[in-house]
Amino acid sequence: MKSIEDYLGDAERAHGHLCAGQVLGVRMAMFGLEKLGIDDLSGKNAKRLVTFVEIDRCATDAVAVVTGCRLGKRALKFRDWGKVAATFVDVSTGRAIRVAAKESSKTLARQLHPEINDKNQQQMLAYREMANDDLFSAQWVKVDLPQEELPGYKGERVICESCREGINFRREVHRHGKVSCRSCDGERYYEPL
Repeated sequence: MKSIEDYLGDAERAHGHLCAGQVLGVRMAMFGLEKLGIDDLSGKNAKRLVTFVEIDRCATDAVAVVTGCRLGKRALKFRDWGKVAATFVDVSTGRAIRVAAKESSKTLARQLHPEINDKNQQQMLAYREMANDDLFSAQWVKVDLPQEELPGYKGERVICESCREGINFRREVHRHGKVSCRSCDGERYYEPL
């Protein structure tokens, strides 16, 4: 595993800037991997980890940098819960740990560095220095990962009977004997014009 400074450099390049969220995300991922006993995700270990992130903010980009998990590799899963938290799943053992940022870490950052007026700068420095137990809560969890959720899965592709678009990874909806995509079934994030 790289040093925190190496990961922060990688995170800054990937994200475009360095901020407290990036520091938190790097530390979170390093802590999760440490708890799982994973220190090498190269070669045959590259598909060993699946990570669920719960927020679409700076910390998520940093988690992806440290773990190597990406949406396009099917190893990064996003759950929009608005929490600075991530669950790291070792698919080779089935062990999983959920790590969440403690809200109290912000107060502790102010106490550790009252001489720094800028909140982001204060947190960036404090989050590098704090013990994992001061930054995070961690909980061993069970995550059911069906085969179609795993990296590298190549499954059957079906066609929506309404819009005729292809649907991968068993995301289709079966209702009244008809196969539909989620959009045609009524679950939409957009409205056609």
